[in-house]
Amino acid sequence: MNNSIAAIATAHGVSSISIIRVSGDAALQIARNLSHLETIKPRYAHLTSLYTDKDELIDQAIMIYFSAPNSFTGEEIVEFQCHGGMIVAQEILDTVTSYGVRLAEPGEFSKRAFLNGKIDLTEAEAISKLIEAKSVDAAKILAKQMKGELKVFVDESRDALLRSLAYSEVMIDYAEEDIPDDIMQSIVSQLDELSEKIEKIVDASYRRRGLIEGFKVAIIGKPNVGKSSLLNALLSYERAIVSDIAGTTRDTIEEQVRIGSHIIRLVDTAGIRESDDTIEKIGIERSLSSVADADIIIALFDGSADFDKEDEKILSIVKEIEDKHCIVAINKTDLEEKLDRSLLDKFDPVEVSAKKGFVRLTQKIETLLNSIGEGEELMLISARQIEAVTLAKKSIAEAKEPLLQGELEFFSYHLQEAVKAISSISKPYDSEEILDKMFGEFCLGK
Repeated sequence: MNNSIAAIATAHGVSSISIIRVSGDAALQIARNLSHLETIKPRYAHLTSLYTDKDELIDQAIMIYFSAPNSFTGEEIVEFQCHGGMIVAQEILDTVTSYGVRLAEPGEFSKRAFLNGKIDLTEAEAISKLIEAKSVDAAKILAKQMKGELKVFVDESRDALLRSLAYSEVMIDYAEEDIPDDIMQSIVSQLDELSEKIEKIVDASYRRRGLIEGFKVAIIGKPNVGKSSLLNALLSYERAIVSDIAGTTRDTIEEQVRIGSHIIRLVDTAGIRESDDTIEKIGIERSLSSVADADIIIALFDGSADFDKEDEKILSIVKEIEDKHCIVAINKTDLEEKLDRSLLDKFDPVEVSAKKGFVRLTQKIETLLNSIGEGEELMLISARQIEAVTLAKKSIAEAKEPLLQGELEFFSYHLQEAVKAISSISKPYDSEEILDKMFGEFCLGK
């Protein structure tokens, strides 16, 4: 039974239902041992009592058996759906392991599914990311990947590269064969088209990565402008200390909050100003670092105070932002206005205040988040995937020069590197694939 694994598949804690999953050759026998049933029908929900190895009643549960290869892992699987809570689920798991089944390593069920050809790497990563999805849009993107959307792109890209590689190998090894005159231009066109497609996908993936990880929203402004009050209002509880003393917030404070269908990471930063205080200076440096890391910046200005040098510093930061989204907000608008609004009009500022509320601001944030999530472009969901397609694009670029100079051996070398890189997203590259392309496309060896 040492090839069989078991784990609690649901999160630990109090819940109505917990699921314990067993995968491997021993799964069916484990089901019989715990249920005392001899006949167990595949894919049928058996309502049955479960017993320990000492024949003590544990719980009445639903038991479902999936026969190989028609299961998630491709192996024999049994699932016990018991009443939730730590005790019952753990007792079932302890009983299962008492029969010689070992505890699964993290991700081992998905690993077995991959090794048994039930899923590829793109689907495995999508499963992992779906659990951590920070928006409805992310869930939709990941659901498409679990259906094989990224796999289709990888397969099509591999096919295009292998076709070009096959042309090259044919020209090298079978020069006496009749090769189409326009083959060179065809190869260049295919590679240019694929490079352009990769560039668009990588750009969209960077731009929309917050859908998966959670967009980071940094609140910046001079001291005592109301950043901590805004953070507390958006969180609906007193997370940050609020006072009239400038420099109260010495460090960045980060919390998660849901806005619309998105979960964002909201960062309250230390007030940005010139300071001789060592600790405050560190906080200001971290504030500037948060601006660099954030996807969205909320620049807050005090409507009840004159525009000063500290505001000018914040405005200069806003003007320098090119690759990020920025929302300018004027706070304390319930007080007598002293701020020269003409300095901020070009940024279409939003009015906020503790008395009037922050609804307009949250609506603007939600609209912005929704606009970032829009688009039908394929999205890469991990640094590994982005690195792979970027390496493929680099290898394609390196292959074009020797191709144009007629150095086909070097061209083939770089193109094979591109094939290996793009293939690593879903499955390893098999060198025999190039032979299939050569003999399939050109009918060589006739």
